[in-house]
Amino acid sequence: MEAIVERCCGLDVHQGSVVACLLLGPAGRKPTKMVRSFGTMTCDLIELRDWLREHDCAVVGMESTGIYWRPVHAILEDDFEMVVGNAFHIRNVPGRKTDVKDSEWIADLLRHGLVAKSFVPPKPIRELRDLLRYRRKLIENRTAERNRLLKLLETANIKLASVASDVFGVSGMAMLTAIVGGEATPEQIAQLAKRRLRQKIATLALALDGNVEAHHRFILQMQLERLTQLDAHIRSLEQRIEEKLEPYREQRTKLTQIPGVDRTISATILAEAGTDMSVFASAKHLAAWAGVCPGNNESAGKAKAGKARSGNIHLKTALVEAANSAARSRGTYLKDKFHRLKARRGHKRAAMAIANKILRAAYLLLSSPSDYRDLTDAYLDHLDVTRTASNLVRRLERLGFAVTLDSPPSPATA
Repeated sequence: MEAIVERCCGLDVHQGSVVACLLLGPAGRKPTKMVRSFGTMTCDLIELRDWLREHDCAVVGMESTGIYWRPVHAILEDDFEMVVGNAFHIRNVPGRKTDVKDSEWIADLLRHGLVAKSFVPPKPIRELRDLLRYRRKLIENRTAERNRLLKLLETANIKLASVASDVFGVSGMAMLTAIVGGEATPEQIAQLAKRRLRQKIATLALALDGNVEAHHRFILQMQLERLTQLDAHIRSLEQRIEEKLEPYREQRTKLTQIPGVDRTISATILAEAGTDMSVFASAKHLAAWAGVCPGNNESAGKAKAGKARSGNIHLKTALVEAANSAARSRGTYLKDKFHRLKARRGHKRAAMAIANKILRAAYLLLSSPSDYRDLTDAYLDHLDVTRTASNLVRRLERLGFAVTLDSPPSPATA
């Protein structure tokens, strides 16, 4: 194979060291090889950058292993063309393995153009991505803390969750605070109920009559403080996210036109996939990258069920959430398609298929100036009028009706 890059460098990145193999020379000749090791402190990475500048390196490649490649990429991205490759795709052949050999292998693949670029969004999108991913972690932590609190109440035989639909609403939090105080009676705590919950005061008094001991109150107080702190952090984080999303207000508004896509999911799509759809060859490639399309599993000319790839788990889960929400939106094509697929393939496969359609619609909205236009829930029926009519007639005949079909009048005679 012919080399297509004259000056390139392969990096084998670790937590404490970076091994660089620089290949220099015309495409038709054996290149000059230079290998150096650097640390991973900022001053060491700047030294690496200066060394690559000194030798007029054009392309730098590395594996996307863990998070160790990120600070290296941040230092070098403004000066060189960066290629971050999938570690599974550029794995070396079995045999002797050292850091130097790994860097040489990456440099050799890079010189021959055999390393496919992984998608690395621009810096503003990366910042937004970090914020949204951390928000998700905080919400997961809050949910876990709430579940622990409910479990504690059950151990003290406080049946508040059986009566109140939202234990962590205004009424529920007031009652939990009173339980921590330990001075109010169950009847007095029940009087803290607000609005419609006051209709259940008698039942609440019975549910709050438990065996709350000192250690229960101690743990409950810590859990309430933890929840208050998490709520404050989430609000602060959401405010910061809104500020970062301000330049993408138009794109976000267009994405929310898709059934099932709210402001949070639209922000997740922008943070994970970016706003420049030209980095993906087509909507199908974007769906494959996100992991919301079936895999290929064919042998001897027979296609078998293919498991979906892992993809981008943050985008994938958001899209499935949007698909489940779209399945409840009235009068939309996505709802009708979801229930048709669910009847044949089950809920999970139907949700994955609708997630695929939502992402492909997002691709078209972000790559063109057009707005979202729903096909309505009658679209699939009009694709094959004869089959739809036959199915409806058959169902009516099963109920004992005699059905006669008349052709609709043509537009000219109507």
